[in-house]
Amino acid sequence: MKKKIASPRPGIDSLKSVVSFDPLLDFWEKNLVPIYPHMDSMFLELKDKIRQIQDIRGSVKDIEDLRKYQDIMVPLMSAIFSPASFHNDIMGAFTPCTFEPFFVTPKFQRLFLDNNNDIKASLKKIVETEKAKKIVDIYSLVMERIYDFSCQHFDTMNIKKIPEGKTGLDRYYSFTPDFQFVRIRALEPPRKLSEDDRAVIRNHIHDIDVLSKYIDLNKFEFKGFTIMRAVDVTESEVISAFKRDLIDQHALFSSEGMKLLESRLQGLFRRPDINIGIGALQGDQVMIIKGDCNSKINCLFANSHHIDLKDLQGSVWLQAVEKGSALYIPDLAKKSDPIPIEQQAMAVGLRSMLLSPLYFQGKIIGLLEIFTRFPNDLGTINTMLLEQITPLLSLALKRGQDELDKQVQSIIKEKCTAVHPSVEWRFEKAAITHMERLHDGNPSSEMEPIVFKDVVPFYGQSDIRGSSLARNKGIQQDLTQQLTLAMDVLEAGSKKRPWPLLREFKYRIETLIQNISSGISSGDENAVFSLLNNEVAPFFSDLTGLDSEVSKRIEIYTSALDPSTGMVYNKRKDYENSVSKLNKALSSYIDQEDELIQQTFPHYFEKRQTDGIDYMMYIGASMMESQQLAKFHIKDLTLWQLMLACGLALRTEQVKPELKIPLDTCHLILINHTPLSIRFRFDEKRFDVDGAYDVRHEIIKSRLDKALIKGSGERLTQPGRIAVVYSNPSEGEGIQQHINFLMSLGKLHDDLEIMNLEDMPDVRGLKALRVGVNLKSMAGNNIIKMKTG
Repeated sequence: MKKKIASPRPGIDSLKSVVSFDPLLDFWEKNLVPIYPHMDSMFLELKDKIRQIQDIRGSVKDIEDLRKYQDIMVPLMSAIFSPASFHNDIMGAFTPCTFEPFFVTPKFQRLFLDNNNDIKASLKKIVETEKAKKIVDIYSLVMERIYDFSCQHFDTMNIKKIPEGKTGLDRYYSFTPDFQFVRIRALEPPRKLSEDDRAVIRNHIHDIDVLSKYIDLNKFEFKGFTIMRAVDVTESEVISAFKRDLIDQHALFSSEGMKLLESRLQGLFRRPDINIGIGALQGDQVMIIKGDCNSKINCLFANSHHIDLKDLQGSVWLQAVEKGSALYIPDLAKKSDPIPIEQQAMAVGLRSMLLSPLYFQGKIIGLLEIFTRFPNDLGTINTMLLEQITPLLSLALKRGQDELDKQVQSIIKEKCTAVHPSVEWRFEKAAITHMERLHDGNPSSEMEPIVFKDVVPFYGQSDIRGSSLARNKGIQQDLTQQLTLAMDVLEAGSKKRPWPLLREFKYRIETLIQNISSGISSGDENAVFSLLNNEVAPFFSDLTGLDSEVSKRIEIYTSALDPSTGMVYNKRKDYENSVSKLNKALSSYIDQEDELIQQTFPHYFEKRQTDGIDYMMYIGASMMESQQLAKFHIKDLTLWQLMLACGLALRTEQVKPELKIPLDTCHLILINHTPLSIRFRFDEKRFDVDGAYDVRHEIIKSRLDKALIKGSGERLTQPGRIAVVYSNPSEGEGIQQHINFLMSLGKLHDDLEIMNLEDMPDVRGLKALRVGVNLKSMAGNNIIKMKTG
């Protein structure tokens, strides 16, 4: 049965679409022959042959006829299909609208077409789902050619997951259409579009329902042919998916997680027969986890086989550790004098192995094992690809070990410091002002990933010191006042009626007052509330008529209560108002200064408010539309951070007289000028770091609020002083230069301290500088301003 270009079916198949080589012949004549005169004779010969053959002259009625004229088609299409790469490229020529292939490269044929030159049956569903996008492409073509719109639509790669025929593994291909050889002819004068019409179309450039109201595709003829180019992007797609699995804290150490990881690596290496295992070093044990674990719980300890490290001495696994890089074992059976563990591995069929050590911060933490049941079977594995995977696996393994450490410490210790998540941050209200936005579209499905590479992070905080103590003191004072006022009522009532119950209430109140006087515990508030509101206060109605003095005391007690809480809430309200006032002052100052610096350094900025303020900034050339980021800008912004901290210290001093509860702030800056990458997450509307190494910066951030000076046990952050944390000596030298400059201006005291910090979980070798803020000198200037060049 012959293939027809047009189809009675509605939609894309009903468009007037004909194959013609006229646009290609024009390309030869106008673009190739004038530049390459030696091709003139070839062109004239091809043109003459085509003129003599009705089947391929003008509009081709049946693309099946083109098969008979390969002697003409091959040289004619050589202007598009390079002979040198013809057998390696994945591309084809298709009917203009219905996208039926009539000339393809051998690789395109092998991957996507069957013996009848039809799209393979296994891919038909993918083709059907693409019809809406094809319609959008055709609308875009009409809008560009007929209505002079700039759609910028055809450069977008369309990545599809396609199963490989032989292995069944998923491969990823990016498809890019090329419409330069398609001509459009209006069958009648095109509808004129007003400016309002054009505005609506621009705002719904991908909405077929809207576009169809203004443009009728059936009133155009599409003549020529479309070129489709495909590129195998499996490697980058699998590695990106692998990163997302780990950054999203996928349950790696569960059965589902291990199976997913195994399938990812099978697709990456194009080997459906490989299996994997991960060995984690934990003290004098090795915890081995493979895809045969049956638990859905994400637990390294529960889902692993435990082996004593001493039992692995002399094994191939420790040989890989000693080598420090990937080790290939062609056939484990050929190893002389195998140890019992190796004998057990061979007994279950393990033969060919590829072992790769896993490191974290230069320290070996485990081993990745790739194996098959056949000897000499893994020599073709690309170790360069493996090197891209192992840092991510190392990060995931370290996270699993951290969680295990937490469980162990919780058993041993009554209290332990919680290990903060390594790769999850909540960036709410993220503003991406320099990105183009689609109007009335679906950004989660239409927009490509937004990744900013090589950005430099800046982090700082101004913490309210002693806020918990101040709050507890306010609670203590409020509870004591309320208990005392209740005691006054009971004493006045006892003078009139010496009831035993009044004496018991007085005893219980005296006991609570005595307990609270030594400090507030977690249950004191509830104990006071329960006694007074549930037992004592209901009894007051029986005392009201005893005496005017009793009534007066009850009125005093009642008027002292907060209507919303039913408790005395004076000091706590003073504390909350004081914290709120100080936070607002600091927050507005940061906003004011950031607004100024944004004009010179466009950057992503996020501020968080708790008991104090902390902020996170990212700056890089990739975030600037038309600028380059010089190292000078990094230094300048680092100096700005120091000046900002000085201003925050001054702002605290200015607000102090307005606070009913005395509060002070400590100021800290983290210096890390190593560039990293961040990715915008459409589903959660936030930025995430985009690489394994980059997560280290977030780990350090989460630990700094507890940092201690090495050898003294003293907290790094202190009121009235700025602490700067760094790890690179050159960064420390640069900070000292900035500090010396601010000392010369009188902004800082001449009391610089240089110190090392105590090691913290997963964070070692940090150094710090600490210097006092000269508030008296700064108060004269009142406002710190930074002039940027």
